[in-house]
Amino acid sequence: MKIHFIGICGVAMGSLALAMKNQGHDISGSDVGFFPPLSTFLNEHQINYYPGWHVEKMIKNGNPDLVVVGNVAASSNPEWLYVQEKKLDYVSYPELIEKFFITKNNIVCAGTYGKTSTTALLAFILKENDLNPNYMFGGLSQEKKFLAAEINGGNFSVLEGDEYKSSRWDEKAKFFHYHPTHLLLTALKWDHADIYKTEKDYFAAFQSLVNNLKKDSLLILSEDLKSGPLKFSNLKIKTYGKNLTADYFYSDLKQTTDGIEFQINFTEKNNKQKIKINSPLLGDYMAENITACFSLAHEIGLDTKKIIASIKKFSGLKRRMEKILDKDVVIIDDIAHSPIKANSVLKNLKKTYQGKIYAIFEPNTGNRKNAATSAYQNSFIDADEVIIPKLTQIKIDPNDLEPPFDGKKLKEIIAKSHKNCLYIEDDEKLVSYLIKKLRKNDVIVFLGSHGFRGMIDNLKNKLDKKLI
Repeated sequence: MKIHFIGICGVAMGSLALAMKNQGHDISGSDVGFFPPLSTFLNEHQINYYPGWHVEKMIKNGNPDLVVVGNVAASSNPEWLYVQEKKLDYVSYPELIEKFFITKNNIVCAGTYGKTSTTALLAFILKENDLNPNYMFGGLSQEKKFLAAEINGGNFSVLEGDEYKSSRWDEKAKFFHYHPTHLLLTALKWDHADIYKTEKDYFAAFQSLVNNLKKDSLLILSEDLKSGPLKFSNLKIKTYGKNLTADYFYSDLKQTTDGIEFQINFTEKNNKQKIKINSPLLGDYMAENITACFSLAHEIGLDTKKIIASIKKFSGLKRRMEKILDKDVVIIDDIAHSPIKANSVLKNLKKTYQGKIYAIFEPNTGNRKNAATSAYQNSFIDADEVIIPKLTQIKIDPNDLEPPFDGKKLKEIIAKSHKNCLYIEDDEKLVSYLIKKLRKNDVIVFLGSHGFRGMIDNLKNKLDKKLI
């Protein structure tokens, strides 16, 4: 089958393209911007793609049998217009997953944050335990052999349950396409204000996800959510967290620049168990994610020792507290595109490192709306300095009465609770500014969903040549 991906250079789209190629399909793709690590990923795996939107290239070898349409496909996109005109079969990427990935035992990981990391770790644990899961998560692994999406033919599937809209023709959350038999629900805090206009709307989507579970489904639930906005009934529920009341709780957490270690406590056959976990991952919040994954893996019957060994072996994801440089100064890259997520990353860096912390922050579209303004209050208190770069251009709906604010406005909002906040529009000036300011043991952290236009590599290369 010939499958074309409109918008192939997204993490999910590129990973799905490779998964379908590995199933024997003929793959092509198009996009308007190709940047590492995705462009590198596509090239390494010999995925055929081209820049721009060109119908003649899309149909070079005949019409595609199926077109996967990404959210980048605007109404004026010539390839998307051709697909509609010729009535070609098309799907969104959640619909592609729904069609090809879901198995008898379908694990979905959802929540405001932690869903990508938990999905990836669970998929890794199941792979290491020879369950051959189908899986998909929206990130790239540090380990090249562990792909972000695979169809392996086992009886389990593990999917990241994203709450963002499915496509331009389907406003409902992606996770409504996935029909979980096992649901891992991490944490809830209002996000994506461009889609969910109120906190109530946001929580309602997750309530519907829970309500759609069958009575024999397994729900692994953050202990914090038991007293939260959602209601749970007639389900098999196991809780996790740091509270002693959780069915699986972690304790004795130690965090260093080399990773974390802690204990997981639970009861098995009326006997209290306490196991030691070692992980190379940074961030004390990863103890929460790991405990969630351990609890689900244990509940489906996997051997405890094998789960522990898999966790220790898991090297994590790119752009999740990823160390780009670890010398006299440290560069960290993280996809934290909201003030809530940025706050969590900064807190962990403050606990772990001794030097000053410089945060370069670019939020996603939903966090550039007036409704998200209050979330910025005190979110950057653990950074010594916050720098807003030139924000990535986005398409703005001309009918939008509240268009997303720009970099200068964002700087003003953050500066209300953080005096050391700058807006530096020129990338080269931003890099030069950092190099002049940095001292031994300082940390630079890039926070945001976009690629920072090569600034990270530029800074790394210059610092590699400079003795701080």
